[in-house]
Amino acid sequence: MSKYDFSGWATKSDIRCSDGRTIKENAFADCDGKIVPLVWNHQHNEPENVLGHALLKNVKGGVRAYGYFNNTDSGQRAKQLVDNGDIASLSIYANQLKQNGGDVLHGTIREVSLVLASANPGACIDTLSHSDDGDFDDAIIYQDMPLVLYHSDKKDEDEPEEEKESKEEKEGEEKMAEKTVKDVIDEMTEEQKNVMYYMIGQALEEGGAEDDEEDEEPEMKHNVFETDYTEDNYLTHADEAGILELAKQPGMTFQMALASYGDMNGMELQHDAISSGFDQDTTHNGNVTWLFPEYKDVRPGAPELITNDQGWVNTVMNKVHKSPISRVRTSQVDIREIDSLRARGYQKGKQKKITGNFNLVRRTTDPQTVYVKSQLHRDDVVDITDFDYVQYLYNIDKMNLNEELATAIVFGDGRPDSSEDKIFPEHIRPIYLDDELYTLHRDLDVATYREELQGTETASYFGDNFVRSEAMVATILYAREDYRGSGKLDMLIAPHELNVMLLARDRNGNRLYRTKADLASAFDVNSIITCEQMSKKRRTVTVEGTEVTKKPLAILCDFSDYTVGATKGGELTHFTDFDIDFNQLKSLLEVRCSGALTRVYSAIAIEENVVNSGNNSNPSTQS
Repeated sequence: MSKYDFSGWATKSDIRCSDGRTIKENAFADCDGKIVPLVWNHQHNEPENVLGHALLKNVKGGVRAYGYFNNTDSGQRAKQLVDNGDIASLSIYANQLKQNGGDVLHGTIREVSLVLASANPGACIDTLSHSDDGDFDDAIIYQDMPLVLYHSDKKDEDEPEEEKESKEEKEGEEKMAEKTVKDVIDEMTEEQKNVMYYMIGQALEEGGAEDDEEDEEPEMKHNVFETDYTEDNYLTHADEAGILELAKQPGMTFQMALASYGDMNGMELQHDAISSGFDQDTTHNGNVTWLFPEYKDVRPGAPELITNDQGWVNTVMNKVHKSPISRVRTSQVDIREIDSLRARGYQKGKQKKITGNFNLVRRTTDPQTVYVKSQLHRDDVVDITDFDYVQYLYNIDKMNLNEELATAIVFGDGRPDSSEDKIFPEHIRPIYLDDELYTLHRDLDVATYREELQGTETASYFGDNFVRSEAMVATILYAREDYRGSGKLDMLIAPHELNVMLLARDRNGNRLYRTKADLASAFDVNSIITCEQMSKKRRTVTVEGTEVTKKPLAILCDFSDYTVGATKGGELTHFTDFDIDFNQLKSLLEVRCSGALTRVYSAIAIEENVVNSGNNSNPSTQS
C-alpha cells in the first residue's frame, strides 16, 4: 500500500444508529479493495469538490478508508485542513442497501466524503430513497470517528494492515496518557462534563461523604477548572425526582411539570429543554425531549378514510343505464285488466262491436344539477408532502357525489322541500318512493306467516328468526308474481335483516341458510348487497285517512331498468380555478342528469310499519 495521507473508519459495524438501525459485520465486504472518489461534504456539482480517492479495506469491526489527496488546489487545501485537525470525520454515500428488520446486511459504497464533526454522536444513517421491496436504496452514513494521519517515519509500507492499526491505536493511547486531567476535561463536550459532574455527585451522596466542618458541604457538581459555571442551570437527581412527582398530579403533563418546577425553583435550564417542543433533539444540548421517540404512522401516506358503506353505491352506479338524453319520457298502456279490449266471437247476422278505449300513461323527467364544491389553501397544498393533497380531496369529492346520486336514485334526497340544496324527486325519481305502477310495495306481515307455519303453537317449534326469514322469502316470492322487469334482480337489504335470516335455525338447530348464496337462491336474485344506510330511511303514506310511517327492509331491482340521462357537457365534469386574492385552489365536481325507472313494475320494495316514528328525522313522504 503506497503512502496514504490519512486513514479512518468509513463505517463501524454493530453500532446502533440513532434511527435504530445497525450496520452488521461484513455488510460492505464486497467493497474490500475498491477505490472510490474522495469528495467534500457529499457535493458533486463542481469538479473542485473531488479531493482525491480512497482505498476501502473491509476489516474486523467495519470498513477502513485510506485517503489520497490529489494535487489540485482544493485537494491540497483539504489536506492542510486534515493535517491541522480542522476536519474530524468521514462519511460515506452508499446504495443498494438491504436490511432485515433494523439490521443493514448489504450495500455498496459509492464515495467517501470529508465532513465536519457530525452533530449526531455515534452512527447516523440519512435515508435518501426507498425501493419497492421496503428496503432503502440510497443513504448517507455518518460515523463520528477521528481521522488518523500517516507518519512516514513511523510507518512501514509493507507492514500488515492489522499491525498498522494496532500501532495507531497504541500511539493514540500513549498520547492520551501524556495528557493531564485538565487537558482531558477541556476536550469534553458540555454534555459529557455534565454527565461526569452528575456521576461524581451521585457517588458522593451514596457514599455519605461529609466534610469535617458542619457549616461547609462538599460541592462536586461543577467544573473545578471553570469559574464561570453556574449550578443553577444544573438538573440534579433530586430535581428529577421532584419533576416526576409533580407530573403525577392530575391534569399535569411532563412538559407542564418541567416548566412549573423550574419557575418554582428559579431555574432557567428547563426553558431550553422545552423551547423546541417534543421533537427529536439529536444534539442533546439540554433538551430532555430526545428521550421520547417520534411517532410513526402505521400506514404512511394519506390518512385512511372512514366512510359509509360504499359497496351498494358502486353496484347502483355501475348497473344503471346511462343515456345521452337528459330529458327522459316514458309511455305505457296497461291492457291486462280491461275486459272491453278482449277479442270477441262473431255470429252471423250480428253487428260487430268496436273495441273499447284505453288510457295512455306517460311521464317526463327533466335534469337537475348535482355538485360538490371545495377549496384548498395553497399553503396547505405546498406544506403537505406525504401525499398528493389535491388528488386526495378530489377522490373524496367524487366518492361523496356518487353516494349522493346513488342515495337519490334508490331512496330519495331526504332533505325537506324548502331546502335550496334538495335533489327533487321530479328530476331524479327514487325507486323506493316511486308510484305503484313502477315499484311494487309489499308489507312484511310476520304475524300472519307465524300462524300459517304452525298455528298458535309456532313458538314451541320455531324461533323468531325462523319465522321472520320465512315471512321474508314468502313476501318476496309472492311479489315476484307481479314483477315485469327486464332481467335478473339485485337485492339491497339492511344488514340486520340479512343477519336475521343467516342466523335462522330450524327445530333441530340447523341453519336454514348457511351463506348469502343460499339466500340469493331462495329469493331467486342475482346478488344480495348490504346497505347500512337503508335502516335510517322512512316513507310516510296515507292509509284510509291515517298517516303511517314505514321503513324499508329490502329493495329488489334490475338497475338497468333505471335510466340516468345526461347530454354531452352534462356528464360528470371537474372544474378547477385559483383565487389569487385568497390564495386558494377551488374545485367543482358536478353532473347535470335526470333519472327514472323506465319499465312498469320493475322494482320491489319490502317494508314494514314503524311502531314509534316520533324519533324518525326527515322522513320521505308519499301519499
